[in-house]
Amino acid sequence: MRHFFPLFLVLSCLLTLLPGCEPKEDLVQTSGSLAFATDTVKFDTVFTTIQTVTKRLWVYNRNSGAVKTDVSLAGKLGSTYSLIINGDAGATISGITIRGNDSLLVLVRAVLGDNGKDKPFLLEDQVNFRTNGNEQNVKVIAFGQNAYFHRGDYITASTIWRTDKPHVIINANRVLTAGQAPVSFGVLVGQGITLTISKGARIYAHAGSYLQVNGTLRVNDDFAPNSGATDTVKATNANIVRFQGDRLEPFYADIPSQWGGIIFSSTSRNNSIRYTEIKNATFGALLYNRDGLMPRPTLALNNTVFRNISGSNVSFANANPGTGGGVISYSGDVVATNCLFTNCGEYAMVGIGGTYDLNFCTIANYTPAFRRETSSLTFTNVDDALKSPPRLPTSVTIRNSIVWGSFEDELYLQNNGDPTFTFSILNSLLRTKEYGAASDATGTPGLAFPTRFNIVNVDPLFVRTSLSSSRPDYTLQATSPATAPRRAKATGSTTPPRDLINLPRNLTFPSLGAYEHK
Repeated sequence: MRHFFPLFLVLSCLLTLLPGCEPKEDLVQTSGSLAFATDTVKFDTVFTTIQTVTKRLWVYNRNSGAVKTDVSLAGKLGSTYSLIINGDAGATISGITIRGNDSLLVLVRAVLGDNGKDKPFLLEDQVNFRTNGNEQNVKVIAFGQNAYFHRGDYITASTIWRTDKPHVIINANRVLTAGQAPVSFGVLVGQGITLTISKGARIYAHAGSYLQVNGTLRVNDDFAPNSGATDTVKATNANIVRFQGDRLEPFYADIPSQWGGIIFSSTSRNNSIRYTEIKNATFGALLYNRDGLMPRPTLALNNTVFRNISGSNVSFANANPGTGGGVISYSGDVVATNCLFTNCGEYAMVGIGGTYDLNFCTIANYTPAFRRETSSLTFTNVDDALKSPPRLPTSVTIRNSIVWGSFEDELYLQNNGDPTFTFSILNSLLRTKEYGAASDATGTPGLAFPTRFNIVNVDPLFVRTSLSSSRPDYTLQATSPATAPRRAKATGSTTPPRDLINLPRNLTFPSLGAYEHK
């Protein structure tokens, strides 16, 4: 064995004299160019002064050997856009090596400046690549939109929001009282103050942001649709007020939980929302009067749609983080007429104390993206979060409405046998297993009782639901039990002269729900 050791030393010395062998893909070649996954990096409409999402641009070296490339924005330091490559950020990044048959990820983002224009505008640039004397480029374009930005706005005088540009709500810390800790909110309407949002306004809220109303909110009071026999207010009508998140890419068009919602505190009064769509929120409207103070906050909803609501990101004080809903009310008073609630991941409406009056509403709560085990309409007079919870006076009235969805019990009246809980549910089409009997039992009303004139557990036959189509339509088929045969309105109720989309109602024998069938 000792004879091999000198030989090993000799071989080791010889190896050190041999030239190094470098893999071919690491050898930098002096010719060749690059390939790109796309010829244009496109940003959908984005709001000015807010950093965009980050877009990815994949760059490919199809050559067998490595290449060096210099990457720069044509706009250089004055560009709206910026690059991030291998952790380095800037408008110009030089001497980047891409191994043979390998790729490079270029990240592109932007902050668009306010150009003073009301209408959307286009900003163009290009990313230049200089490789072995070859000049190549990829276009970068963004459609910008100026807006009114509300970052922690505290409204202390009655205000009307203009509609020439969208409004964007962004939470920010704000000190409201000297010596107190700052609070975070997007917009806060002071007690006794009215915020008026005019017809056609577009309200966009950043992630987690919300509008809090300690005073009064009036939405679309000024819209007076035409009154002809065929004057439909279509879903695309420019006069509808819309609340949604500020991510405008098509992917986010129907994603819930993108923003907080509208909060009405215990001092809020005389609120009205009409001809409005509230979508993609954690909650649509939250009436927060946890101590059951009188008078209670009030909200009137007319011809309003709540769509794509989920509570997975709820964070308001003392709330269950898994609770979201079109309307969440702690001892509030809510009147809803001609309203649609759909794709609400937890509740269409949940009320803990307070009064609730639903007339000619449609709850079509199919939730194909959620596993929901909660009733769309849930009402109780007990607040489980309070120690030794008192019984909160609760009154529920549902008339001429459709309460349907993907859960077998879409209505839950917890503790309805208590004297502080009263209800009247008449002339409505209901999906309910628990209350489907034709006679009352202790704590379990029979909503199929003949004098209540309800239709129980019979499919309402919507034209299309979200279970079968990406374009659901909750108007009624001609053979729907909600319209055929025709029936009179519930005793004691009023029939609005027009339905959710402004078509005339049959005042003698109206269809059930938000949509009148012709």
